[in-house]
Amino acid sequence: MERKCRVALLTSGGDSPGMNAAIRAVTLACEQHHYECIGFYHGYNGLMDDQAVNLTSELVNPYLQQGGTLLKSARCKSMLLPEGPKQAANTLNKHNIDALIVIGGDGSFRGMQALSHHWSGQLIGLPGTIDNDLAHSDKTIGFATAVQTATEAIDKIRDTANAFERVFIVEVMGRHSGHIAFNVGLATGAESILSFENFDPEKAQAYVEKLAVQIQQQQNNKHSSFLIILAENLWPDGPSGLQQALKQTANIDSGVCILGHIQRGGSPVVEDRLLASKLGLAAVQAIAEKQHLVMLGEVGGNLIATPIENTIQDPKPVSMYWLNAHEEALKGF
Repeated sequence: MERKCRVALLTSGGDSPGMNAAIRAVTLACEQHHYECIGFYHGYNGLMDDQAVNLTSELVNPYLQQGGTLLKSARCKSMLLPEGPKQAANTLNKHNIDALIVIGGDGSFRGMQALSHHWSGQLIGLPGTIDNDLAHSDKTIGFATAVQTATEAIDKIRDTANAFERVFIVEVMGRHSGHIAFNVGLATGAESILSFENFDPEKAQAYVEKLAVQIQQQQNNKHSSFLIILAENLWPDGPSGLQQALKQTANIDSGVCILGHIQRGGSPVVEDRLLASKLGLAAVQAIAEKQHLVMLGEVGGNLIATPIENTIQDPKPVSMYWLNAHEEALKGF
């Protein structure tokens, strides 16, 4: 009797809403193909420590609408050391795994690259990160939900800011990418969006002076609030640094709100559930087609497979359309 194909699955790095939908899709697709599906808890750490669980439709179905990941997640520095990938390969060989699906971001995919030098099985990546910073996929799993969550939170901040005609600095996540900042900033009608694409740290003071003029003009003429969306890891000393700079430069008081990990949680929106399900099904089909060391993404409504090396190396800048849209809005000041 021919041995069934054995597919392993893990979620790695920062969690993102929709990961559970992808896990469910992979599991159901494996059952349709008569493959065995094994999950590993805690990302690559669980793979190295052999924290395995058999995935079935009964186990995964209740998690479709939940955020986080039922397989848990973790960051694993050991995968960048010589012994880490070897240990992970030993676990995969022990379980007779034929293919491994990794749901995560660029760090997770670097782990796949390292593992490929020590293990001969198929490796398939699915883009799971709220940062939307992986090339060759229009959107990553979790991005749409993160934008929706941040937008809803900032709408509430805007209400109280309007009531007191206050300036608010709101920091959003994104690591070193401005996709969340620009999408959220435009969706909430922010007066200023400050991100990697339009800010030079060496010109911070000049920016503060320009920003102070904009704030004073708006509050003098329109008697309304002023909202600044700030990408994390951008401004020296973070949002409190910008707050202090505005106070010192123009005696402008401002409030600070750091949305933080609220953006990574919550029930995934429909767009993320559908994207995750589509990519999960495609991952199992890619295994059947003997694809290897690729990331699956959706571009222009079409599913494409891109070599992991390209996905990691190629940049994914914020669309010039959004940059120009923000600049055009500023001309009203």
